[in-house]
Amino acid sequence: MSATPNDKRQRVWFDISIGGSPAGRVVFELYNDITPKTAENFRSLCTGEKGKGASGKPLHYKGSAFHRVIKSFMIQGGDFTAGNGTGGESIYGEKFEDENFELKHEKPFLLSMANAGPGTNGSQFFVTTVPTPHLDGKHVVYGEVIAGKSVIRAVENTKTGSNDKPDRDCVIDDCGEVPAGTNLADFTKKAPDSTGDQYEDFPEDQLPKGEEWKGSEIVRIASELKDMGNKAFKSGESVTGLTKYQKGLRYLHEYPAPVDGDSPDLGQQLNKLKISLHTNSALLQHKLKQYRESSDSADKALAVHGITDAEKGKALFRKGVVAKESKDEDGAIKSLEQAQKLVPGDAGIKNELAAVKKAAQDRKEKEKKAYSKFFS
Repeated sequence: MSATPNDKRQRVWFDISIGGSPAGRVVFELYNDITPKTAENFRSLCTGEKGKGASGKPLHYKGSAFHRVIKSFMIQGGDFTAGNGTGGESIYGEKFEDENFELKHEKPFLLSMANAGPGTNGSQFFVTTVPTPHLDGKHVVYGEVIAGKSVIRAVENTKTGSNDKPDRDCVIDDCGEVPAGTNLADFTKKAPDSTGDQYEDFPEDQLPKGEEWKGSEIVRIASELKDMGNKAFKSGESVTGLTKYQKGLRYLHEYPAPVDGDSPDLGQQLNKLKISLHTNSALLQHKLKQYRESSDSADKALAVHGITDAEKGKALFRKGVVAKESKDEDGAIKSLEQAQKLVPGDAGIKNELAAVKKAAQDRKEKEKKAYSKFFS
């Protein structure tokens, strides 16, 4: 069974940040006509209107984080007592029973109760990012995302460490209930960026259901996103530029290689875009002091099939500059010397290499003098 639209359903919202930066607003529609008790629990935990629970903590999602993220499965949050998936508390007490299993986990962006077995619902929830039919009859579906799907995708695509915990905190900075009669478009409106980007942040949300990507479409979209990133960079908007480059790479990921019937030069077009977007990402990540990410982007450019010596030199130059900024003089010299061999006449590489070697020599001389004083 699937839920059909209903004007009387309640709506709630999350404002989410990732790594301390605002990611956007998510709006859920609650199935209070099908699962009224479960929906009311979530709604009240969004508003915080019930005060403190038995744990002494506010019965409120505000300030809590998504503690478990599994790409191509779901994102899980709602543990506002322990923060690690072992806690949480409902408005009815610590736990309450499964209301019903009428609705199925048949599509992405469904809101469902996390539990530790039958009748153990508390405050923890998850949002599906793909259909998850194996959860049917075990977890109560009680709502769905109706706005802010790209924010859910951004959380889903955050890198994770042990126990599937995001490396960067994904936090519900604020939350509440959407007032009845609110214009949803105005309520969720994002400030437009300078690029005129019309595409969904994640390609799986751009493509109509049942359709498949064409290579020419991917090249067109990725090229447009590259141009948008270049425009933002030239305007001094490094964050926006990097966002567009990374978005272009997500679209390219959907079509990694040509298939039968594609134009003969499609593979070259795809690879040229990958190299350019990775190298441009490395530049802006360096400007934003994201040194590890910048070096990783340069490595990804170097790994693309068909990269030219000039393109290799550019990527190695990025690696060298980042290594220098990271105080890794040996790594910087190694990358810059490799770049110079590939592009021997490049003045930028030559000057950067000379500067790093001089800095390394000056440091060694300083250390030598310090040691001589120590033993004199």
